[in-house]
Amino acid sequence: MDRNQKEASVEELKGIFSDSGSVVMAHYTGMTVAEMTDLRGKLREVGGTCKVVRNRLAKIALKGHPAEQTAELFTGPVAIAYSEDFVGAPKAVVAYAKDNKKFVVLGGFMEEETFDAAGIDALSKMPSREELIATISARLLGQATQIVGRLSAPGQGLAGAIEVIGEKADA
Repeated sequence: MDRNQKEASVEELKGIFSDSGSVVMAHYTGMTVAEMTDLRGKLREVGGTCKVVRNRLAKIALKGHPAEQTAELFTGPVAIAYSEDFVGAPKAVVAYAKDNKKFVVLGGFMEEETFDAAGIDALSKMPSREELIATISARLLGQATQIVGRLSAPGQGLAGAIEVIGEKADA
């Protein structure tokens, strides 16, 4: 790599680190190309990406970032997995690491929050953005239905009472 390529790579990494919902770092020593391709496919399904990075360039890109302390994780062969959704990449990476012992999760970050491997595992168990939106929508619709029912109940009771009075008057 010449100097211009290195500068472009650092700028790309800065963009990834600042724009991603979460970034996960992992060692991939001993993995075959087919295994890496499989991991990339699983990440692509959740809107994520996997990238092998040069440690020195990643450390430079992290300078001044709120998660700068995660630079210490960049030792040995490191790949980063990232996604816009804050739980997409962690879910895919943790699931893949359970099946492939050569892939070892080191840690990661989400905006200013940094995580070790256990933190990434906990993050992977959280509901996704779509699941959260669906849950909130269901609760809001349930509340709206209850409000409508409670608002219309007195009117229905009054209408029923008037109908009974009308039937008694006719009889």
